Amino acid sequence: MATNGIEENDRTQLRSFVERIERLDQEKKTIADDIKDVYAEAKGNGFDTKVLRKIIALRKQDTNERQEQEAILDLYMQELGMQPRLL
Repeated sequence: MATNGIEENDRTQLRSFVERIERLDQEKKTIADDIKDVYAEAKGNGFDTKVLRKIIALRKQDTNERQEQEAILDLYMQELGMQPRLL
């Protein structure tokens, strides 16, 4: 028999989806904590975590996308006098 218009099979499936999402959220939290621990370990060994985070972000990018962004960054920095123009 349906409760509030939801069939038993649908209710079971809904519960399954919710429980799976909850488990994945917990796994995500665990992984995030593990990543935080690795950054702390790297910092403890003298590495700059801001730079590490930047490297991780750059490695996620497509090579062409990264090169395009770097070219635009170089152009902007040159226009602002933040670095010499390359010949």
